[in-house]
Amino acid sequence: MTWLVRLIGFLSLLLLGTSCGKSSGPEVGPSRDEPPGAAAATTPGAAAGALPAAKPAGAPLRVAYSDWPGWVAWEIALQKGWFKEAGVEVDFKWFEYVPSMEAYSAGKVDAVCVTNGDALVTGSSGAPGVGVVVNDYSNGNDMVVARPGITRVAELKGKKVGVEVGFVSHLLLLHALKSAGLAEKDIQIVNVPTDQTPQTLKSGSVDAIVAWQPNSGQALRELPGSTALFTSADVPGIIYDLLVVNPKSLAERRADWVKVVKVWDRIATFLLDERNRDEAARIMSARVGLTPEQYKPLLKGTFFLDLAGGVKHLAKGEGLTSVYGSSKLVDEFNVSNNVYKASLKVEDYLDPSLTAEAVKAGQAP
Repeated sequence: MTWLVRLIGFLSLLLLGTSCGKSSGPEVGPSRDEPPGAAAATTPGAAAGALPAAKPAGAPLRVAYSDWPGWVAWEIALQKGWFKEAGVEVDFKWFEYVPSMEAYSAGKVDAVCVTNGDALVTGSSGAPGVGVVVNDYSNGNDMVVARPGITRVAELKGKKVGVEVGFVSHLLLLHALKSAGLAEKDIQIVNVPTDQTPQTLKSGSVDAIVAWQPNSGQALRELPGSTALFTSADVPGIIYDLLVVNPKSLAERRADWVKVVKVWDRIATFLLDERNRDEAARIMSARVGLTPEQYKPLLKGTFFLDLAGGVKHLAKGEGLTSVYGSSKLVDEFNVSNNVYKASLKVEDYLDPSLTAEAVKAGQAP
């Protein structure tokens, strides 16, 4: 039951952070709103002749982000000065993923970039948040990767699989097993932090691992002959990635958050244009210490959503094409795995009205 102890410890950290204002994560980095050597704007609206930037009002909105393509994409707007053009000042703070959640729970930031399922986890511990942007859904970046000699999910029966129990990778694993007519009891689960999965697979102590990029790609690179048996592309919509805002900040600064939502649409539009992929890869790879060529596959495994796409997935529904339906599935998973005890009302964790307002404003003459 080591995994249960770890989960309880993680939730305790969140509760401690909420009550004491302390985080066990590393110190946050400086604001990246004006990084040294920021690239000159090269897209319409940011080029010469654009309207003068509106003057930001109020203190900077503080956002915790981490290493996932849908969140690293915010770097494009930071580099190009799009937030200043929109008239909103935003202070993005870089974390590892779990410490970003802890910082949000401790009140050190106003918003955090998390999966729809992990938004429920922080909420269950006393730090609720509201998803205002659907950045993307994973479309292949999350993978079940097996050692050489294993080429089908069915061959995992009786084998050891390393996965961070209670997180989105665990949920993906269950779907992979189901696709092959297997259940969790048919394998041996080894609780492994996601950032340690590549070396764990390479060491031979497990037969397969489950991880998201860049860890899944690292596992494939470092163990020649390893195979991705199942990916998030096989169950699109099982993992949505969101910008989640503190309800108090949202109520007090709603107009500013709408501006942030509009900036996201500009980022997504930029990314969805294949002509911009080289520049996007250059900007985003620099943030995480990879080369542009190493980063391009990560872009392909992420289904970026502009606001029009976000509207479709924010429509209420029961299936995985709806963030609501996906979140209900994850809520059931969280309760069954003792991540938290009682089921949550997922409707309280999503607010599609900001996206709708931003889309309407963009359609106005």
